[in-house]
Amino acid sequence: MTRIFLAALALAVATPALADTPIIIAHRGASGERPEHTLAAYELGIDQGADYIEPDLVVTKDGVLVARHETEISETTDVATREEFADRRRSKTVDGQLVNGFFAEDFTLAELRTLRAKERIPGLRPQNARYDGLYQIPTLEEIVRLVRAKEIEVERQIGIYPELKHSEFLLQEEGIDTVDLLLLELKRLGVTEEDPLFIQSFEVGPLQRLDQRSAFKLVQLVAAEGGPADEPAMRYAEMITPSGLAEIAAYADAIGANIGLLLDETGQATPLVADAQSAGLLVHAWTLRKENAFLPAALQLDGAPPGTGCDGSLFGMLVAAGVDGVFTDDPARVRAWPNENDRRCPVAGG
Repeated sequence: MTRIFLAALALAVATPALADTPIIIAHRGASGERPEHTLAAYELGIDQGADYIEPDLVVTKDGVLVARHETEISETTDVATREEFADRRRSKTVDGQLVNGFFAEDFTLAELRTLRAKERIPGLRPQNARYDGLYQIPTLEEIVRLVRAKEIEVERQIGIYPELKHSEFLLQEEGIDTVDLLLLELKRLGVTEEDPLFIQSFEVGPLQRLDQRSAFKLVQLVAAEGGPADEPAMRYAEMITPSGLAEIAAYADAIGANIGLLLDETGQATPLVADAQSAGLLVHAWTLRKENAFLPAALQLDGAPPGTGCDGSLFGMLVAAGVDGVFTDDPARVRAWPNENDRRCPVAGG
């Protein structure tokens, strides 16, 4: 199986004309080199050549959209070490899962401003932990202003690719409508449907409401297992069938799909790419990471989970599969494709 996978990779790199180079989306910023969802990570992603930066959006107690991967913030901030906030720890059922910790919606923006970001996976990215304690949690407004400033500096257009996190939970349990908040904030900041912007969600309802109320480009996220939290009867497996994709195309412009749904175990494209594009949907793949722990066995180097493997090889397969965009933690490595530095990788030298 490994030989088949590597042979497929070699073919992909030998025939790059199979697809235009997809757009590069800095996943949570250049999160392979800086703590995720910080202005430093977003700025580095832009400097490394990303076409879009991706902030996950949660909301504060006083209704401000801020960037964190989850509403529970102890994995990515120092909140658990702050004695003044010890009484904020609680348990909540988020999308059917019992979660204990500290939640962004229980803090005002001023309180969140006192926290500092930290690396989420220091065991795999110890170099990122050097930046722990340096950065604040950014607001959506700060992210938009950063992008505008960087566009002037780098002399090119940069897109924003926000994800609304746990919208149904926040609406039903906390009374916070993140769809309303996002549309109001984008209007206040002067962001229009003409700007390069994709809005993504794993849920269906928020995207359908956004489709009814705006002309922003929308992305239905789909995973290898489970289904949308706001539609318990729906399964992602059914949503990515031809009939399911036609239904998605009625309200969305693209799907954001787990790489495992787009490439089979031999490294060849699954029918999903062609089926989605036939339905009029763009296909964006998530998430390309350089660490062995996130790569197929055939693309791991030295067999050590913390080590760096052949992420460029996997990118080559996604290009050959014809995807329209790729989320990556390391935009610079993707931009260097197909000229990987490590000659042990199957795509080395093209």
